Amino acid sequence: MEKQTIIQHLFARAGFGLSPQEWQARKDWSKAQALHEIFGEKIQSIPVLVSMPLPQKDMTQEQRMERQKRQRELTGNENINWITRMGSPKESAFLERMTLFWHGHFACETQIAYLAAQQINSIRKHALGNFRELVLAIAKDPSMIRYLNNQQNRKKKPNENFARELMELFTIGRGNYSEKDIKEAARAFTGWAHNQKGEYIFRKGQHDYEQKTFMGQMGNFNGDEIIDLILKKRETAVFITRKVYKYFVNENIEENRVKNLANDFYDSNYNILKLMYAIFNSDWFYDAENIGTKIKSPVELIAGFMRQTNASNFTKQGLLYTQKALGQILFKPPNVAGWAGGKNWIDNSTLTTRLNFTTIVIQASELAANNEHKKLKKRQIKRFQATLDFEPIFELVEGKEDAAIIKTLTEYLIHPPLTVPKKIVQNFSKNENRSTFIKNVCRRLMGLPEYQMC
Repeated sequence: MEKQTIIQHLFARAGFGLSPQEWQARKDWSKAQALHEIFGEKIQSIPVLVSMPLPQKDMTQEQRMERQKRQRELTGNENINWITRMGSPKESAFLERMTLFWHGHFACETQIAYLAAQQINSIRKHALGNFRELVLAIAKDPSMIRYLNNQQNRKKKPNENFARELMELFTIGRGNYSEKDIKEAARAFTGWAHNQKGEYIFRKGQHDYEQKTFMGQMGNFNGDEIIDLILKKRETAVFITRKVYKYFVNENIEENRVKNLANDFYDSNYNILKLMYAIFNSDWFYDAENIGTKIKSPVELIAGFMRQTNASNFTKQGLLYTQKALGQILFKPPNVAGWAGGKNWIDNSTLTTRLNFTTIVIQASELAANNEHKKLKKRQIKRFQATLDFEPIFELVEGKEDAAIIKTLTEYLIHPPLTVPKKIVQNFSKNENRSTFIKNVCRRLMGLPEYQMC
């Protein structure tokens, strides 16, 4: 397999693709060089929190409604901040991609901006660390506590919502626990709550200290110990590894590969970074059936486009509208199971929007740059305004003839590259100036169904 295909595939799955500058610098790297960069970099990210306390009990109804409106606005800002981070070459694409994966795994709707930012910062902190620490952080996360009603989980009246989803969706999966295990786990998490500042607190008076029987073990278990007992089961490693494989490799799961990966994951004490390295370093990850076969999620599509066009100053309205129209709004999963993904991203209502998204943004940015605001309004694409920088793409094809330009851009934008028929090359207007020609090539390639894949 060609080096360029390997590099393209790796960075598409371990991140959101490469910017033109990154592609030019890395396209001829070996797999070892690429892995060294991805896993050898100092992966860290400065957390940003919104200083907005939770609603107070003494607020009037009018004040509460105004507060809710303000929170929706601020949560939208957090959404834009995060997707902008995903689309920025200055941030670690690998870390943000892992954070996005865990955001879908630990699905949680958050309507308070401060808590949304706090949860993502927490996931980002543990996204490539130890899975136990990540699960524990989620169990103590105020957003999750609110979402799954653990604030109401008290001794003598336990609420089973969090305990059920912890096992069914977050750790070990169906068939590996009983209804009694759910009830006993719920008792262990009684008293886990948060205060008005959005901080985790343990309410001793609400905790059930009595003996519990969980997965065949007896003891006065608390929530930490329940998590440890779950993680002692190898089925947990298999469940998590299978979900990672489905997301990063292929929806058609090779169970033997999952089993081997899961054994190593378990033996490493649930080291997420080692699991990801094992996947990306394997030969089978680069098999033809795994390349260009994953449908980009809406957020992946947007973030990748932003990186490829050096996009900035996207309108908040446009980014939020696109997420909603395509079926994936950050901080607002459809349910606790998260987004189904795969072919579920495509239906009659989303396909046209997907295929037209990049064309509309490029067109809107051109009209705005040329101060043609009347046309912007008339065509109702004003919401999609953004500042796009095609200069790096121009440099990518500098000195090339028309056919070579199309070939180069196809290799950069499509996974795996297409062989573009001569007829398509001939269809491009010869009267276009060079920059317009290059932009139109990008626009048409990005409008292809193949651009929706990675």
